[in-house]
Amino acid sequence: MSIFNELKNSLEEAVDIKTQKRQANRVTRFEVADVKQIRAILAVSQAEFAQAMGTSIDTIKSWENRRRNPTGLAAKVLATIQDNPAFYRELAEH
Repeated sequence: MSIFNELKNSLEEAVDIKTQKRQANRVTRFEVADVKQIRAILAVSQAEFAQAMGTSIDTIKSWENRRRNPTGLAAKVLATIQDNPAFYRELAEH
């Protein structure tokens, strides 16, 4: 099957699911890290957290206000910190 046909079939399936003509075969859900809660547990400022994460304070504020969600490596690092707060200290030291 060509890539065009695969894309076409995928789009048709998406339309069918959206219009409830068929059920989705799988549903992927993921939890977005609560950055504000993570910072509160760590007792660090937005500036300290931004520096450790290698990002700007504005990005931290956007994550905390849910205007943007962390993606990619940032999301993975936040999930790791959420599961293991001690990891933050190691991250902040580098």
